[in-house]
Amino acid sequence: MTGSPYSQLQQRLQALLGPRGYLPDEAGSAYVREPRGRYRERPLAVLRPASTQEVAAVVLLCREYRTAIVPQGGNTGLVGGQCVHRSGREVILSLERMRDVRSVDAEGASMIVEAGCTLSTAQSAAESAGLLFPMSLASEGTATVGGNIATNAGGHLTVRYGNMRRQVLGLEVVLADGRVLDGLSALRKDNSGYDLNQLFIGSEGTLGIITAASLNLVSAPRQSMTAFIGVPGLTAALTLLRLLRKHLGETVSALELMPRLAMDFVLEYLPDAHDPLVRRHPWYLLLQADTAVAGDWLRDACVLALERAADEGVATDAVVAGSDAQSQALWQLREAISPAQKCGGVSLKHDISVPVAAIPEFVEQTCAALAERVPGIRPCVFGHVGDGNLHFNLSQPEVMAAEAFRALEGDCNRIVFDAVVRCRGSIAAEHGIGQLRAGELARRADAVRLDMMRRLKRSFDPDGLFNPGKILSEEDGETLS
Repeated sequence: MTGSPYSQLQQRLQALLGPRGYLPDEAGSAYVREPRGRYRERPLAVLRPASTQEVAAVVLLCREYRTAIVPQGGNTGLVGGQCVHRSGREVILSLERMRDVRSVDAEGASMIVEAGCTLSTAQSAAESAGLLFPMSLASEGTATVGGNIATNAGGHLTVRYGNMRRQVLGLEVVLADGRVLDGLSALRKDNSGYDLNQLFIGSEGTLGIITAASLNLVSAPRQSMTAFIGVPGLTAALTLLRLLRKHLGETVSALELMPRLAMDFVLEYLPDAHDPLVRRHPWYLLLQADTAVAGDWLRDACVLALERAADEGVATDAVVAGSDAQSQALWQLREAISPAQKCGGVSLKHDISVPVAAIPEFVEQTCAALAERVPGIRPCVFGHVGDGNLHFNLSQPEVMAAEAFRALEGDCNRIVFDAVVRCRGSIAAEHGIGQLRAGELARRADAVRLDMMRRLKRSFDPDGLFNPGKILSEEDGETLS
């Protein structure tokens, strides 16, 4: 689209934001490329505002020219929520220049950061005050606070601290009419009406543009322990989870599930990695336990719990990290799974959640159905077992060509998502809906829930200005032409 109205808009945006804040299409290719390479639509321009006031001014200009806005954080999303939906008719609004830590309140255990602040920067700011920002992802050096709030991201520590929704005390949001909702309160108790902040968490930029957040902090760990455990099966893994909670209580901060296939991929992918256990096991758990209580008792408590698990036959082998370096090496095995899957060829990926108690039966039955449809398929199911979030990924059969396997993606999706719905799970656990799963949501979500979501979208964004084609599919009432 290069007609006169678009040219005028580009000129006015460039005048508003200056050379650092306005990038023409040809200069913004880095903002178009996304991790999986699925989406390649080009924006009209890439905008990089430096303040909330500039974001509001951009919204008013784009509204005047009926041009949609795609908010973007660290561009680490895997479902296309941060990508242009209609080539040449939308602008990308990157929050990367808005990355300040505005304040840290040690007494109130909170901080206010701008949306473009990376998770690692937020973690460092909390650490400097002797506190912990309890959100940890493999992409935390690039992923931003705003993007993670917009997708309600989870991560390794969800089993203890919950997902991003539980870390947010308040938000600053630019609305579709250019007004700024100032909800940056750090109050823990406020029953003065609707909690509007919660509507924007997980909305993927479809209701407003998050520009800053007030975040919850917790006491920093003073003892920490990491263990790598071999288990004979998924039922044993859940029994071990229950045992660890019984004996270690709230110190259980993370419990990550990995199959042997994932370990094989990782050991091939990482040249310096080695198998922590002597024998091969069908499944593994990575345990992290932490406490803010001083002392040196946590390691002994963990070792005792694992000995009990061995006596009950739910842990067949284990190794406990003896140093920070050993702990980091164990965590590297888990965090390398996603990139390591390329060692197995094409990978069809599903970010789903099911009730924790349903995991063994769900995995067994779904894998059986997939094997019947695609003989030789190699499920690589890993994730956060304590909260039911599984990355139900499928590697191509060794005897099948890549393109032939890709052609079966629709059938594999149907099998996985049908199984998820049957056990009252979710087709999107922590990555969001974006473009990739909008059609699935339209087909599978409860009709009343979908209707309420559409009503909210029309109420907050009647012109369809914000992130069209995300969460709600194209036919769900977008009005921009």
